[in-house]
Amino acid sequence: MSDFNIMADKLSNAQIAWRAAQDIEDGSYVNLGIGFPEMIAKFQPEGRDVTYHTENGVLGFGKAPKDGEEDWDLINAGKTAITLNPGASFFHHADSFSMVRGGHLDLAVLGAYQVAQNGDLANWRVGSKGVPAVGGAMDLVHGAKRVAVVTDHVTKDGGPKLVETCTFPLTGVGCVTRVYTSLAVIDIEGGKFILREKLPGLSMEALQAVTGATLHTEGDVLDLIVPQDL
Repeated sequence: MSDFNIMADKLSNAQIAWRAAQDIEDGSYVNLGIGFPEMIAKFQPEGRDVTYHTENGVLGFGKAPKDGEEDWDLINAGKTAITLNPGASFFHHADSFSMVRGGHLDLAVLGAYQVAQNGDLANWRVGSKGVPAVGGAMDLVHGAKRVAVVTDHVTKDGGPKLVETCTFPLTGVGCVTRVYTSLAVIDIEGGKFILREKLPGLSMEALQAVTGATLHTEGDVLDLIVPQDL
């Protein structure tokens, strides 16, 4: 029996963000969702040119400033301080969403409450907790050419976040193509979860036990290897 402890040995948010950053293609135009997904920009591989977009009207922002060096006139949609890369531009909120809706973004990376095996995404919910409205995510998931999700594999209570059918209100239908979780990298193809990578030492049986829909494989499943010092 494996001594792998899913709750103790899973990846941190920084490690998930690092793994997602490795797949962003050179020359891409990318929107990173508010909160956890914003961390991806920190791990952009050296020498790779990526242009980041934020809904409040900035294209080409850079890494987060050092503590104490923030210019609070320069923020992203999550009200986090940003820096500007050479050639960065500012524009009206409406123009920003025209970029989104016009299909000019190559990739949007969002967080999630639930992802269904057909690619449905739920990343907001009604009630007193969580994001109070769907916001710009609804536009992003249908305007970007590709949508990926970064998320813990399970809820705080240990329940599955990858499910057969979403039970929270939907952000988008059939929009997600890849999910980076704290345990695995999973593609969504043909209405199925296709397992591409999993943490070494984590058995297929243990991973399936915390996944709310069937995991399929096509060829070899690779080890999910990330830096340990993030």
